[in-house]
Amino acid sequence: MVSVHVPLTDASRGLIGAREIGRMKPTAYLINTSRGPIVETGALVAALAEGRLAGAGLDVYDSEPLPLDHPLLAAPNAVLLPHLGFVSRENLALMYEDTVANVLAWLDGAPIRLVRP
Repeated sequence: MVSVHVPLTDASRGLIGAREIGRMKPTAYLINTSRGPIVETGALVAALAEGRLAGAGLDVYDSEPLPLDHPLLAAPNAVLLPHLGFVSRENLALMYEDTVANVLAWLDGAPIRLVRP
């Protein structure tokens, strides 16, 4: 299993497309709780429909909320959540710790975790 947090930028849109999905084993599951548009939805839907992936677990999408006729909603091998897949006691504790560290560093005049284009 590979877990990567990817910020959404022009460079990360479509980061996982047909080529990358095609390199996955048919027994693999694609899990995305980061940013919806990093995965090319059409490529994912095709791979799921054709059995080239065992399944997908998503709580982020390129369009939110998903339209009622979206093909992911009909995919029996997809688990779809409303952007809550990251919620766990451990993740919330890390978020709170990072937030406190960010505020304290900013108050000290030495901000951390800066976003630079």
